[in-house]
Amino acid sequence: MSKTIFSEKNREHLSTNKYVVKISEKSITYADEFKRLFIDLYMSGKTPREIFKAHGFDVSVIGMKRVEQSVNRWKKAYGKDGIIGLADSRKEASGRPLKRELTLDEVIARQEARIRLLESQVELLKKLDTKERLLVASGKNLSKNKLFELIKETVGQGLRRSTRYLCDLLHVSRSGYYNYIQAVETRKERSLSDVKAGKLIKKAFHRKGFKKGSRSIKMTLENEFGVIYNLKRIRRLMKKFGLECPHRKPNPYKRMAKATQEHRTLPNSLKRDFRKGIPGLALLTDITYLPYGRSETAYLSTILDASTGEILSYNLSNNLTLDIATDTIDALVKQKRLKLHKDAFIHSDQGSHYTSPKYQELLKQKGLGQSISRRGNCWDNAPQESFFGHMKDHVDHRSCPTLAELQRKIDGYIRYYNNNRYQWGLKKMTPVQYRNHLLLLAS
Repeated sequence: MSKTIFSEKNREHLSTNKYVVKISEKSITYADEFKRLFIDLYMSGKTPREIFKAHGFDVSVIGMKRVEQSVNRWKKAYGKDGIIGLADSRKEASGRPLKRELTLDEVIARQEARIRLLESQVELLKKLDTKERLLVASGKNLSKNKLFELIKETVGQGLRRSTRYLCDLLHVSRSGYYNYIQAVETRKERSLSDVKAGKLIKKAFHRKGFKKGSRSIKMTLENEFGVIYNLKRIRRLMKKFGLECPHRKPNPYKRMAKATQEHRTLPNSLKRDFRKGIPGLALLTDITYLPYGRSETAYLSTILDASTGEILSYNLSNNLTLDIATDTIDALVKQKRLKLHKDAFIHSDQGSHYTSPKYQELLKQKGLGQSISRRGNCWDNAPQESFFGHMKDHVDHRSCPTLAELQRKIDGYIRYYNNNRYQWGLKKMTPVQYRNHLLLLAS
């Protein structure tokens, strides 16, 4: 207790304050109303000196030490029992907290607060979407923002003094709740900003008719809309607006086999050195299956430039004969977009098409070298495998009723892939842009 003694004049002055219940030479008893006002203002950021001064107390008369002692006592009582703990917290100026059970009226008040909170929870559950209801049903908690909103609604029903009790019921902090209340305007501004950014992200997501992931969206925004958002924001807004890029499921029957050196029909001269920085030098080829119609299967053969990722030629057929591979080579030689390097070579897996004498003879006639992956090692032809994976994510080949319809979709996707699909590993350029970039550097 402070050693400051109140003079008779000071006692007369302090007793005129409506927030003083009793005063003696050595102590002062404050009204419960002032204690509650103090806690509310203190939680909002006001200092004890400011609060006492605003309510008619002269701190120089009371003494700052006595003020600090009172504040510490009130904070401790409030932390333990909430607003109820502030009532009658001193007995005969002893400074000791009064230990007692809640009165019947206080118990009823708490039960009413609990009932109203539960009613608000029921109303909120009715408004939740399917995913949120499943989370609640499986025992998961709602987000803290929704819990804070529940407390706010319940407090607004005449239970302003039950904030601490309601926070304890929902296992959230009071400081977090007050921060939520004070950030209303900030959340509104952010929400408006998200809506504006979300519209652009949706446009980029559906650009050219193919869905994209966060990195592709970022590159599309920068190159075609002149807008720069970081990946974290794009991913957050994609989740918020339900934009999900298609992901192919792993095939359990195609696990990577151990890379071995035996059974090589030809040397693996590429050795995974895909990015040689020379367009038209290292060319990758492979064939993939495309089921369509009711029970039919088409086969797509492609040749991809390892340095740029560009598809230089392709051939779609109903037959898996040797012609599908040789016709793709013929189309490659006839293409006029890129002049092949004098040392150009074709790299493939050990499929029967590529080990065929007829196919190897054709490559010699066209002046092309040949490189073949190690047995059972799909990573030796990784860029080509990756292209097929991305294509199948976007081209719904199973819904095509005819081969002609499938051909139309394949044509459209390859045009998009070469000219409009920005790639992170190509300095955020499309394959065609990156090819022109490399040619410009070489000139």
